[in-house]
Amino acid sequence: MDYVIENLRLVELVAIVNENKDYYDDFLSFLQNKGYVNIHAFVNESSDDKALGTIMAYLNRRSAIKLYDGILRPYTEGKGRWYFLAWILRDAPVQRLGPLVSHVQGASAVERRAGLLNEIRKFTCPLFPEEAQWEWPALSEIFISRLEGSRRALKGTLFEAIVRRVLRELFDKYDVELGVSDKELRLHEETYDVQVSGPSKSILIPVKTRETMGGGHALLFTRDIHKAISVAESNGFTCIPVVIAESWGGDLDALQCENFIYLKANPNQVKRIEPMLYREFEALIDVFRRIGR
Repeated sequence: MDYVIENLRLVELVAIVNENKDYYDDFLSFLQNKGYVNIHAFVNESSDDKALGTIMAYLNRRSAIKLYDGILRPYTEGKGRWYFLAWILRDAPVQRLGPLVSHVQGASAVERRAGLLNEIRKFTCPLFPEEAQWEWPALSEIFISRLEGSRRALKGTLFEAIVRRVLRELFDKYDVELGVSDKELRLHEETYDVQVSGPSKSILIPVKTRETMGGGHALLFTRDIHKAISVAESNGFTCIPVVIAESWGGDLDALQCENFIYLKANPNQVKRIEPMLYREFEALIDVFRRIGR
């Protein structure tokens, strides 16, 4: 059986979260210097002014310790502190808190963030009254959850970059003069990760990846592929979708495009997938040659 039994995503996430333990330890040291025994004592601070001042001091603090995203890239210092405090307070700094910041009073972005985080602190602390709920074993689970979403988005970007690199290598090898876009293209609410441009024609390449094998999102995944093809073709573009999924129930024969690439592989196996993409695109080199004329 070719299926990957092991949860490779979890292995990577745990390794990244372990790297972020230093960030937690640094925050704990910061709080202790401010007179708090631990995070539990801080979140239960009764003085609004003292808690707000502590948050402000932390957001403005400088340190060599880095917070890492879902593929082990360091966040910038300001973003790292904002994300970290939101995460330990069980909230989402981008999706939920981001739009709220502009509605909070404050003379600067840091003041507004601090004010919002302080309100979240007061709301959250009674929901998690146990000291152990603010220690690393509990918080590391939150980190895994938050970084999983980050990692999923960043992995998609990683495969887009791989496709661009593979195409450029092949065009150089076969002396095909075509342009490969550096950015995605939006067309009638659809996003195409790579655009290959010739003198008068273009090929749009949506890159679709899926790690899990079942669930309700499987149908949406298939619909997304069909819609991407339909929109591209109806607007005069050739579409070559790239599908990377360990198990996909879509009907390949029903795809309304002449060419496609389907790799039956777990998207976490990046080193295995890149040479596979190279071979699949190389087999289509004549298709690309035709739009280069």
